[in-house]
Amino acid sequence: RFGLWLGFHSCSQDEFFSMIDGYIRYFELIADGIDVRAEAIEWSVTRGARSGRVAWQYVQDLAGRLERSLSKP
Repeated sequence: RFGLWLGFHSCSQDEFFSMIDGYIRYFELIADGIDVRAEAIEWSVTRGARSGRVAWQYVQDLAGRLERSLSKP
């Protein structure tokens, strides 16, 4: 519609986990009792992709379930 293309390129599983781990550390999400990697794999499979966008969407969902905001002061 606007002539802008955004690419959400696939990544390896290790890169996917690295992105998620980085977001979790940055936003200081404490996910005790949650198997984040297993959930992230399921999340990517049900969305049909493994990319930075999917990693970010998983982290947003995780933060919501933990009742945490993703804003930094």
